[in-house]
Amino acid sequence: MDPGDKTEKGSLTERDDYLWDGSGEPDPEIQRLEALLGKYRHDRPAPVFAAILPHERWIFRLWRRRLFPVVATAVTSLAVAIGAILLYVRKQSPVVAPGWDVSSLAGTPRIGRKIIREKERSNRLAVGQFLETDSQSRASLQAEDIGQIEMGPSTRLRLLDMGPNLKRIALERGTIHAFIWSPPGEFVVDTPSAMTVDLGCAYTLQVDDSGAGLVRTSLGWVGFKLNGHESFIPAGAACATRPKVGPGTPYFEDAPAEFRSALARLDFEDSTSQARAGDLAVILAHSRKRDALTLWHLLSRVEEAQRIRVYDRLRELAPPPPSVTKDGILRLDQSMLDLWWNALGFDDISIWRHWEHSWSRAETQARGK
Repeated sequence: MDPGDKTEKGSLTERDDYLWDGSGEPDPEIQRLEALLGKYRHDRPAPVFAAILPHERWIFRLWRRRLFPVVATAVTSLAVAIGAILLYVRKQSPVVAPGWDVSSLAGTPRIGRKIIREKERSNRLAVGQFLETDSQSRASLQAEDIGQIEMGPSTRLRLLDMGPNLKRIALERGTIHAFIWSPPGEFVVDTPSAMTVDLGCAYTLQVDDSGAGLVRTSLGWVGFKLNGHESFIPAGAACATRPKVGPGTPYFEDAPAEFRSALARLDFEDSTSQARAGDLAVILAHSRKRDALTLWHLLSRVEEAQRIRVYDRLRELAPPPPSVTKDGILRLDQSMLDLWWNALGFDDISIWRHWEHSWSRAETQARGK
C-alpha cells in the first residue's frame, strides 16, 4: 500500500473522531459550520424521563384494551338516548288528520262553528265536518294528492271519506268548481240525486234547494250514477239530475235549443209513450254528428219499440265498428255498446267499468262489516 494512502486514511480517521468526541484534527469545513451554528448551541442539561417499568407497560396495554369497549359503549348509549328523545318528540307532535286545507276567498266561510277569515292561515276540514258559505262568502279547498275545489256562495258540503282509494264529499246545496288530478275514480261527490265520479277532469257541479243538480265538464270527463243509471259527460257537455230519477241524458251545450228542450222533457217530464215518441222525433231531427253522445245514451233509455229509430240515426252520424251488430245493440249487449262508445272518440269506457267493479267490491265489503 502507498504510504500516502495510509496517511490519508489516518487523517480521515482522526477527522471522524473529531465528529464524535472532539479528538483528532478538525476539518476546516466543520470548523466553519461550528462557527456559524455556535450561537444556537443548547447549554442546558437534557431532561430526564422516567423509565417505563415492565409492570407499567402491562397496565398501559390493559388500559388501552379496556378503553375502546368503554368508549364504544358510551357512543352506543348516546345514540340510543338520542333516538329515544326523537321518538318522544315525534309522539308529542300533533298528527295531521286526513282532510282538505281550507282558506277563505271572500267573506267568512265556516267549518262547523269556526269562522274562517280572509288572509288567515289554512284551516283543516276533517272527515265528518261541514263547510258552509253564506251569500257573501267563497272558499278554497286543496289536497296535495287529490286536487283543488272552489266553493261558491250559499254552498254547504260535508267531507265523508279520505281513504287511500276513495275521497268522498257530499254536496248538499250550492256550487263547486273542481279541478282533480288524483287517479280516475278516486274522487266522488254525492248529491241528493246522483253520485258524481271524477274520471280525470275539471267540472262545475250545482245543486239547488230541491236536490236537483247539473254538472258541466270543462276538461276530461265525469260519470253520473244512481242505482245503475249511468251518464258520461265529456268536456263541453252537461247533464242534469233529479231526485228519485237520477241523471238525465248528457248533451253538448251548443246543441240546438229545440234539441235541448225536447231532451229535458223526455228525461224528466213526459209521462206517456205518445209524448216521449214526439220528443224523440224532435231530438233525432235536430241531432248533429257530435250529438252521437246523446243518441248513444238514448239507446238504453227509450222504449224498445223506439230503439230502432235511435240506432238508425246514430249509425248515420257515427257508424259502429265492424264487430258491432244491429241485433247486439237492439238487445243492449254491453260489450257492443262499449265498443261503439269507444269509437265515438270521447274516452275509453274501460276506465269506468274498472271503477264500477272496484266500487261494487268496496260496497260489498262495507255491508259485510
